[in-house]
Amino acid sequence: MSSALLSCLATTGPMAEIFSDSSVLQAMLDFESALARAEALAGLIPVTAAEAIGAAARPENFDAAEIACHAMAVATPAIHLVKLLADRVRTADTASAGFVHWGATSQDVTDTAMVLLLRRARAVLAGDQQRLRASLRRLSDEHAATPMLSRTLLQPSPPVTFGLKAAGWLAAITLGWRRVESAFEDALVLQFGGASGTLAALGNRGPEVSAALARELGLKDPAAPWHAHRGRLAALLASSAIYVGSLGKMARDIALLMQFEVGEVAEPGGGSSTMPHKRNPSGCAIVLAAANRMPGLVASFLSGMVQEQERAAGGYQAEWPVVAGAIQTTGAAASAAARVVENLHVFPERMRANIAATRGTVFAERAMMALATKMGRENAHRRIEEGLASGQPLNEVAGVDLPDLESPEAYLGSAEHYRKRLIED
Repeated sequence: MSSALLSCLATTGPMAEIFSDSSVLQAMLDFESALARAEALAGLIPVTAAEAIGAAARPENFDAAEIACHAMAVATPAIHLVKLLADRVRTADTASAGFVHWGATSQDVTDTAMVLLLRRARAVLAGDQQRLRASLRRLSDEHAATPMLSRTLLQPSPPVTFGLKAAGWLAAITLGWRRVESAFEDALVLQFGGASGTLAALGNRGPEVSAALARELGLKDPAAPWHAHRGRLAALLASSAIYVGSLGKMARDIALLMQFEVGEVAEPGGGSSTMPHKRNPSGCAIVLAAANRMPGLVASFLSGMVQEQERAAGGYQAEWPVVAGAIQTTGAAASAAARVVENLHVFPERMRANIAATRGTVFAERAMMALATKMGRENAHRRIEEGLASGQPLNEVAGVDLPDLESPEAYLGSAEHYRKRLIED
C-alpha cells in the first residue's frame, strides 16, 4: 500500500527513493553479498558459494510485502529475507545455499543496511546544504547595507541590516551542518557481531572477516560490534534535529517578514484553494513542519537507547521507522529551505518604510545615550520614555544636536563587522 500522500510533505523524491522498499532490500542484500565475498576471501566459504549468493541477491527476486508480513511474526525482516535468499541460491547451486548469512545474525543485516542507506542520504543532504549556503551568502552580500527594523519580542527595535540577518541564518545553519557531518562520520560504521557480538561462529577469524566486510561495503570497521550501543545513531538524529531547528528559525523569520502588515520579503509560496489573492509561505511551512516533527522523533530514539544486555527487545526494533523518518524530515527541511532562499524576493523600500512608520521611536536608545552624557542614564531614560509617551517627536524630547538622529545608516553600530565574521566562519 502506498503512503506517498501521507508522507509527501515529510520527505523529498530522492529521500523517498533511498528509503523505499527496493532500496532497503538492496541494502540488506548488499550486506549478504559482501559478507559472502569477505568470507570467501578468508577461505571460510567456497568462492563458488560467494558467486552464487551474489548472483541471487537482487531485489527484483524478492517480494517486499511478503517479507514485511513475515517480519511481524519474528520482529525482523532479515530472517525471512535470508530464508528466501537461501532458497533462491539453492535453485542454482544446492551446495552454496548453506553458506548464506554464514556466521551473521539478523541485526547485523538490518543495522548495516540502515548505515548504507544513511550514507546515500548524506550525499543528498550535502547537496541541499551546499545550495542553501551559497544562496544565503549571496543574499547577505547583496543586502549588506540594506537597513531594516530589528524586532525584539516581536516589537520594533533599532535597525540592523538584512545582510546581517541573512548572515546570522547562514552561520547557525552552517554550524548545525558541521555537527551533522561529524555525526555521519561516526555513524557510518559496519555492524557485524554474530549471535552475541563475538563472531564465535567464525572461530578466531572474526576480526579478519569484519575488516574485509567493511572494505567491501566501503564502511569503517568499528573496534567491536555495537548491537546494543546506539549512541552513534542517537548523535546523528540529535544533530539533525539541531540543524532542522536552525532551518526552522530562518523559516519562522521569513514567514513573519512575509506577513501583509510587514511585507519585507516574499518566497515563491503557494496559493489558496479559495482566496485568489493569497501568496502563502509554503516552503517555510514545510521547514517549520519538519522542525515540529523532529523533537518527537529524537525523543523516541533516545527512549529506545536503554537496551537490555547484548540485544534489545523492542529498542532497536523501534528504530528503523524513526531513523528513516528523521533523516527524511531533515531532507524535506533542507530542500525546502534551499528553494525558499534561492527564490526569495527582498523589498528594501518596504524595510525603510517600516522604519519610518515608527516615527523615530526605534532611535530612542540613541537619543537616550546621547542625553545620558549630560544628565545620567537613568534620568535620560525617564525623560525619553515620558516624552514619547506624551506624543512628542523624538528630536524634541531629546533636545540634543544629532542632525541624523533618525537615520538608520547612522545607527548600525558593528553590523557589517559581525556580518563579515559570520559569513566567513
